[in-house]
Amino acid sequence: MQNTVILITNDGMGKADTPLQHTLMTKYLELLLSSGNLPNALCFYTDGVKLAVEGSPVLNQLTALQERGVRLILCSTCLNYFGLTEKVRVGIVGGMGDILEAQAKADKVISL
Repeated sequence: MQNTVILITNDGMGKADTPLQHTLMTKYLELLLSSGNLPNALCFYTDGVKLAVEGSPVLNQLTALQERGVRLILCSTCLNYFGLTEKVRVGIVGGMGDILEAQAKADKVISL
């Protein structure tokens, strides 16, 4: 996924009960990691920021992606809105400008 950005806007994947959304996101990230075809960045905003904070079921996968060079960009406005800024465990806290820049530089943008 050279020069690909993935947008994550939900606390999980899809529209279903939270446990199923978390299960699907966990599987997606595990497959992404094992594919060897990593995106340039994952951008988290709205409810998506909840996946990068304390208690998230996908922290291990996100940490592994970050360690392999994938940029994890978290929306500071969203974190502040949910009162989660102090609970961030992975990624960098940025703004909408950082997300916009990542999208503009990408050859492909995928929205989950």
